[in-house]
Amino acid sequence: MKALVLKAYGELEMEERPEPAVGPGDVLVRVMACGICGSDVHGLDGSTGRRRPPVVMGHEAAGVVERVGAGVSTVRAGDRVTMDSTIYNPDSFFSRRGLVNLCDDRRVLGVSCEDYRQDGAFAELVAVPAHIVYRLPAGMTYEQAAMVEPVSVAVHARRLTPLAPEDVVVVFGAGLIGLMLVQVLKAAPVKLIVAADLEDDRLAVAKELGAAHVVNSGARDVGAAVRALTEGRGADAAFEAVGIEPTVRGAISAVRKGGSVTLVGNLSPDVSIPLQSVVSRQIRLQGSCASSGEYPECLELIASGQVQVDRFISATAPLEDGPQWFDRLHRKEPGLIKVLLRPNA
Repeated sequence: MKALVLKAYGELEMEERPEPAVGPGDVLVRVMACGICGSDVHGLDGSTGRRRPPVVMGHEAAGVVERVGAGVSTVRAGDRVTMDSTIYNPDSFFSRRGLVNLCDDRRVLGVSCEDYRQDGAFAELVAVPAHIVYRLPAGMTYEQAAMVEPVSVAVHARRLTPLAPEDVVVVFGAGLIGLMLVQVLKAAPVKLIVAADLEDDRLAVAKELGAAHVVNSGARDVGAAVRALTEGRGADAAFEAVGIEPTVRGAISAVRKGGSVTLVGNLSPDVSIPLQSVVSRQIRLQGSCASSGEYPECLELIASGQVQVDRFISATAPLEDGPQWFDRLHRKEPGLIKVLLRPNA
C-alpha cells in the first residue's frame, strides 16, 4: 500500500509499505479522508517530540471497512466508518471507569514517541481495534467524518464543565477548537456565549456560529467586557482553547465567584496562575484531555447541522500532494484552516 511517511524531520515521502496486519479484534479501513492536524504540522519539524521518524502520521480519518478480524461483529466489510484517534485497553483501570483518554495503555494514531510507535492514517489502509470504530450516519461525507475528532475535543470539554441553560460562558481562542466549542455550547444550550480572540476575522466567524458577543482581547480587557454583561459578576464558566499564560489568566479573571475554568489548550508546558484569586473566589480549574467516547454524540451533532464542519475545510488533495500542503500549513499560509488528504480516490 501507499503511505506518506515522515522519514526525517522536515522530510515527507510517499513509500510502499506492507498492508497492516489485522488481529482478531481489529478492523482494516480503507482511508478515504484524513485531516492534517496542527499537531501533525508541529510533528513535521520535531517540535512536539511525539512524531519521531520514521512514522506514518494522521489521526483524523474516515473510510470504508475493507475487512474485519475473526472476532469482530460490530461492523462488516463495506461499512462507512470513522475511528477514534485514541487506541485504549477497555479493561484498564481508567477505561473501566469511563476515562479511556487516561488509559495507561493509551496510544494515539500517527504518534511516535518515547513509549510507543503507532502508525496512522496517511496511508491507503489502516488497522485499528473494532471498539474505536463508528459507523457514519446516512448522508455524511467522509470529509465531514474526518472532522469528528476536533468536534470531540469540544464535546469532551463541555461534558467536564458544570453548565446550566441560564449560564453565560466565555470562550478564549477562536481557532478551530474554539469555534467548535462555540457551536457545541450553543447546542448545549447555554444562555449567552462570548468569544475572545486577537483576530477580528476569527471573531466574525464565532459570531456567525453562535457567539452573542465577541471581544478583541488585544483592544479590550475580556474580564471587564464580560462583567459588563453580567451585572458585574463575571461568566459562569470559561473555556481556554489556546494554552498560553495570558489567556489562562484571562479566563480566571473572566469568571464569577464559584465559576469554572476548563483548560483545553496546551501550547505552553507551564503557566503561572493567580493562586489567591482562584482560592479566595473558589474557582474550579478543570483540565480537559482529548476525548473519551464522545464520537456518537459528535456524529449526531454534525449530521443534524448543529455543528458545521464543512466551512473549516480549506482544501482536499490526493495523498501524494501531502508534502506541499504540510509545507503551506507549516508556513502558516493565510486562510488555511483544515486540509484533508485523500489516500484513495
